[in-house]
Amino acid sequence: MNLDDLSTDELRGRALAKAEADHDRGFVWDLVKHMRGATAIAGEDGSAGGITGSISEAVHVYREIKGKEPLGEDEPLLRARFLNYLTP
Repeated sequence: MNLDDLSTDELRGRALAKAEADHDRGFVWDLVKHMRGATAIAGEDGSAGGITGSISEAVHVYREIKGKEPLGEDEPLLRARFLNYLTP
């Protein structure tokens, strides 16, 4: 089967299953670093309002990675990362 024919959700599932089987935390961390929500978290100033925003963004990033929310604007980049990771 050609990986390009799979949906992004299928690619995400395969890539995360491979990362889990290989104990590859680096791959997951790389995904997080490239997501817009993670960029927003990194830009927080540490104020009380910022911390609340950071928690909300962290939950959003987690839900996106797990497939519980759509990837939104991050989808093309993450799809490419999934394909690259799954290609031998």
